[in-house]
Amino acid sequence: MYMSREQFIKLSKKFNTPRKVQKWLKGFSYNKKDTLRSAFSCYESQEAHCMEAAMLAAAILEHRGYPPLIISFESIDELDHVIFVFKEKTGWGSVGRSRDKGLHGRAPMFRSLRALAMSYFDPYVDKTGKITGYQVVHLDETKSNWRFSVKNVWKTERYLLELPHNKIKFSAKRYQRLRKKYEKEGPLLKGKHWW
Repeated sequence: MYMSREQFIKLSKKFNTPRKVQKWLKGFSYNKKDTLRSAFSCYESQEAHCMEAAMLAAAILEHRGYPPLIISFESIDELDHVIFVFKEKTGWGSVGRSRDKGLHGRAPMFRSLRALAMSYFDPYVDKTGKITGYQVVHLDETKSNWRFSVKNVWKTERYLLELPHNKIKFSAKRYQRLRKKYEKEGPLLKGKHWW
């Protein structure tokens, strides 16, 4: 089966806000397989890891006037993360999918993309993870068929891996404090603007 632009338009009428897309994606099973499904294939499977969810959110919300923008995060343990980002009058927000609730989306309350990216620093810290950089990308820059391909779209991932990221400076003391807290209490469970 092949999904058409019109089918994404239809989905965009049902899920007509980033918040509705975020809520819907939370119902997807988390994809632990070694795949990189397009938006279409992600929709068909009803399961997603972070990048698949970001592409599906982009394919739906571009029909509501949101450009297909994502943030790619680099982590010290090479377990990177990707979110869909959008701007409203109140600020920048995001839609995301992860095994960790702290890496899901954010309400549009951030003055800049950097501020939005930094809101992921604390919940990213676990036994091995720590964000070291981020970059904003328009998905069409990847020159891949990220919307409709029936095959894995590894070209999209390669583009992100080769792209220079903005480095994030951090306090070593803060990182150690967050890591100790994670080891004692587990993942952060709630943030002020988390969806």
